[in-house]
Amino acid sequence: MVLYGSNFGDANKRTTTDLPVLPAGGGFRHGQHLTFLGKRNDPLPNLFVGMTQRMGSEADRFASATNPCAASK
Repeated sequence: MVLYGSNFGDANKRTTTDLPVLPAGGGFRHGQHLTFLGKRNDPLPNLFVGMTQRMGSEADRFASATNPCAASK
């Protein structure tokens, strides 16, 4: 499992919202583009919880995570 991303959503404006991330391997469904805006705006720590659970951890929290991200299920 690999996670590739950026610390800026828009590098020109130096915004730290809407960060682009690319999870690869680990049983994720690939070949799609998911946008999490509005009601589907999951915090990034939710993705981390889902990733650690896929690796066999029983963690249910990470930073401000509320539950595993829908994309990591």
